[in-house]
Formats: sequence, structure tokens, C-alpha cells
Amino acid sequence: MAGINRTDRLHQIQELLSPRRVVYRSDLMDKFGISRATLGRDIQALRDRFQVPIDFDPEYGGYRLGAPEEAGGQFELPNMWFSAEEIHALLTMQHLLSNLDTSGLLGGQIKPLLSRLTKLLGAGDNPSTEVARRIRIETVAARSYRLEHFQAVGSALLRRRRLVIGYHARGKNERSRREISPQRLVHYRDNWYLDAWCHLRNELRAFAVDAISEVRVLDHPAVDIDDVELDRELGSGYGIFSGVHVRWAKLVFSAERARWVANERWHPAQHGRALDDGRYELTLPYSREPELIMDILRHGRHVTVLAPESLRAAVQQEHLDAARNLGACSEIELAHSQNADQGQ
Repeated sequence: MAGINRTDRLHQIQELLSPRRVVYRSDLMDKFGISRATLGRDIQALRDRFQVPIDFDPEYGGYRLGAPEEAGGQFELPNMWFSAEEIHALLTMQHLLSNLDTSGLLGGQIKPLLSRLTKLLGAGDNPSTEVARRIRIETVAARSYRLEHFQAVGSALLRRRRLVIGYHARGKNERSRREISPQRLVHYRDNWYLDAWCHLRNELRAFAVDAISEVRVLDHPAVDIDDVELDRELGSGYGIFSGVHVRWAKLVFSAERARWVANERWHPAQHGRALDDGRYELTLPYSREPELIMDILRHGRHVTVLAPESLRAAVQQEHLDAARNLGACSEIELAHSQNADQGQ
């Protein structure tokens, strides 16, 4: 068995000792093709890192398992084993998730797992600290929400119970109290949304979890909506502002900006193609304009809206309004400057 990785070797040593019989030191060394020093380190790792009560029997010159109470009543090694590289990958994923989990939703659940993974790699390596030092994640525009609201929503979602929520519809600046049947949680652009059947409006709606001001779980069973209908109503158009009435936008980006946009995913159903002059044409579905317009505007003069005409006009109007605001700001600054000069 020469060449077997150490993780598997530790597991097999523990399995050989499980029948509670003495296993000779020489047999273990021959079986795995390792030296006496390596075997000693493996035995010590099983004792220290996994609390396996291994005793050496000098009479027989071999190892055996001690009583379970010597390890606090538990000494079984985990059923799932990872190589050092896989554990490093898991630690990296944990670090990514911890940084994305800005509201601390999973921190308490992740911490014990991190501790166990760290033990698998060995305390001396201190891998979690190294991962945190070498990887940095900066979330932009992630809105905060109350943890107890998220937990209540998640509980009702999985238990299939209705909710009563207080909600702030920020687009219209309206506050309402409504009963909903939760269908699924969606994490989109660093924020959480709840797809639900709204019993007040009698239709499917997407609610921003951070806009929920109060929540109460009811005993009434939730209405279940078929996944096909959910996707048709809330998953077909652009982003979180999706809907049934889908239109297709056609955008052309400059050759300079094409170097980025060609590798971006705006929508699962998008189509893109490089043009002969280096520009990039992107076609994608959308239902409502606000979010798509925001993404178009961030590219400024480097994007042209070809279709539909209504989207082209909306983007043009946004540019005109922005220019008007800039002009107004310039006039105000000029007036302030003139007043300051007169006061001197």
C-alpha cells in the first residue's frame, strides 16, 4: 500500500484497530510501507487530533483500542475524508461564505466545521488564518437585514407555513401589511429576495428581505406554486425585476468595453456575438426596465441600445436628466462662487 495518502492511511489504521484486537507494529509498517517513525506520528495524530484511545501493548508489541470512555465516549473518525488540498479548498469556501454572509446568518453553524477542518490539517499549519490573510472579499451595495426576520422566513419556507409581514415597497415608498405564502429564497447581487404568493394582491411577488419590517409565522399551511409557474412569472425576465411579459433588449458595446462584457453573464438566456469591428452585441430578455437601465448606464458612452425603442428612449431620457442635473449643479456652484467673490 505504498503511496497511499496520509488521510486514507489514518482511516485504515483506525479500521484495523476497530475489532479491539492487538495489531502488531511490524504488520502496520509492512502493510502501508512506512517507517516506524512515520507510524508513530500517525498513531499520535489519531490520539491528539481525533481522540482515538490507542494503547501500545508492550507484551505483544502492538497497538489496540482503549475503552471508549477514555475518549469521552466517542472515538469514531469521520466517515467523510478529504485530502489536504481538498480541505484547503473547503477552508477557502468557508472564508468566502463568511465574508459574503454579512448578516452573520451562518457564522454560528460554520464555526464548528471550521474548527474540525483546521484539526484535519494540523494546528501547526494554521490554515484558516492564512486563507483569511490571503483572500479578501469586498461586497458592494449589500443591504443589511434583521437576522430574526431571515430565520422566521426560512423556517416558514421549509415548514410550508404562511407569513404575515410588514413591508416597505421602496419603489413607490409605500408601507403595507400582508399575508404571503413563501415559495423560495433567492440570493441575487449580494441581497436576499423571497418569492412568495401575495394573498393581498393575489399574485406572485418578489420581496426584498431587508425591506421586511416585521414578520410573524402563521399556523396556516402555505399555498404551493408549481416551479414551472414560478419560473414563468419570476424567473424569465431580467434579474429580480422579472415577469411574464418578456421583451428582448439588443445592446452594442464599444470595442474597448467588449473585452469585459463578452465574459459577463447578464442573463442565462442571453446571446452574444463579436462584431467585425471589435464591438460586442448582447441580446437578452427583460420584463421591467429599472434594473436593466442601471446596468446599461454604468457603461456610459460605451453602449448603444438598438432595441426596443422604448428602452432606447428610457436610457436616453436618463442621460438627459443626468446632464440637466449636472448643469444645475454647475449653475449653483457658479452662483456660490460669485456670491463669495462679492463678499470679499
